Amino acid sequence: MTAAAEPGSFRDPSSRVFVADDRIYRVLDDQGRADFVATAKAPFFNHAVKAGQIVKTSVADPVPPGIPEGSTEVLEHERLSFVSYPYEWSFSMLRDAALLHLDLVRAGLDDGIITKDGSSYNIQWRGATPVFIDIGSFEPVRDGEPWFGYRQFCELFLYPLMIQSYRDLPFHPWLRGAIDGITPAQCRDMLRRRDLRRKGAFAHVYLQARLEAKHADTDEVAVDTLKSSGFKTDLIKHNIDKLRGVVAGLKWKRSASEWSKYSERGHYTDDDLNIKRDFVVEAASKKPRKLSVDIGCNDGFFSKAVLEHSDYVIAVDSDHLVVDLLYQKLKQEGEERILPLVMNLAEPSPGLGWRSIERKPFIGRQPVDMVLGLAVVHHLSISNMVPLPDVVAMFADFGGDAVIEFPSRQDPMVAKLLQNKRQGVHDDYRLDVFEAALADHYTIVKRTELPSGTRTLFHVEQ
Repeated sequence: MTAAAEPGSFRDPSSRVFVADDRIYRVLDDQGRADFVATAKAPFFNHAVKAGQIVKTSVADPVPPGIPEGSTEVLEHERLSFVSYPYEWSFSMLRDAALLHLDLVRAGLDDGIITKDGSSYNIQWRGATPVFIDIGSFEPVRDGEPWFGYRQFCELFLYPLMIQSYRDLPFHPWLRGAIDGITPAQCRDMLRRRDLRRKGAFAHVYLQARLEAKHADTDEVAVDTLKSSGFKTDLIKHNIDKLRGVVAGLKWKRSASEWSKYSERGHYTDDDLNIKRDFVVEAASKKPRKLSVDIGCNDGFFSKAVLEHSDYVIAVDSDHLVVDLLYQKLKQEGEERILPLVMNLAEPSPGLGWRSIERKPFIGRQPVDMVLGLAVVHHLSISNMVPLPDVVAMFADFGGDAVIEFPSRQDPMVAKLLQNKRQGVHDDYRLDVFEAALADHYTIVKRTELPSGTRTLFHVEQ
């Protein structure tokens, strides 16, 4: 298969990513190769690769067709199971990704290596384990130069974490609305005066906003000023150590949300839950699944249930706290095949960035073999005012098989959602309408009503 340039990798001409036949390649020019050779010799790099902190990399052999002629070096990277973006991560995920980034920069400095940038997009996930993927970001330290990634690190890691930690403002809309992150001035304006007295906020937010305004209309070259003043690498190390302390100290103190106690499953009888689990596992076992998506995953109960028959599972929920708790649990368990993400499927991640393809939309980002839609149809249809046929069409957009649960109007959770809705608006929320919509996109393989009598499960195939 001919290699094609990855749309999200065009800003560094020395290190461009290409994809061919489901394999990941990095094309280096002379400067990129020199930087990689220096990095590959550094002890910190080899230690981090062995520890799983940096993506595995080797010289490509053979080189696929489609790679630009005249390329100095072509590398091949380990392919991770799914590409996600910072605006889909929970608070703890973004913080752990930030700490990994800082730890690698700090370890690299001891070996004379630094990163060109500080982007949160440099990190991907192996389940609940963060992995640094931008090998082309590493380069030798140059005397007298600062860490050029500092501002970007603040905009894409530190400031989003600060506004959620200090103000309980979710960072997802900000990062989804501006993929370059939050500026110092924006962060300053969102924080209260007392927040600016918190550890690190004055230096990393207030002073940065002042410096940005001061130098906005000047031709002074900061790098030349630093070199002439005898700027030393030890100062970068000191600042990284202090910055790490600030990031590690950030906490999101929210303790409860609407669905964070949902794992008690009080509206299910034991028979309902057991039959539902068996139904899901049976459907998953019909054929091998490379990638499954669990929409409305909550505590990950069903994500784990299908793991025996799936190489990898994306566990998605719109409740940020639910996903954060699930991530912490998966991290503690060392789980590397379930990736938890924060997302409302009524407004899934769209295509963003340059030409709207730099960051890919969630639906269609990668082929999906099975979708679980358990205890979620009524929320999409009633809470988000989406007609049932459109809810089914959304599931079908993923491709592959699906297991979808339909709670009837008699279900206590549905009744609760309907009680404050205008009469007549949801008259078409009925089982026959749902089944007709399924028939437009799928073949129904199996249909089971749970013993409680208010919920019906469907296994469907396209």
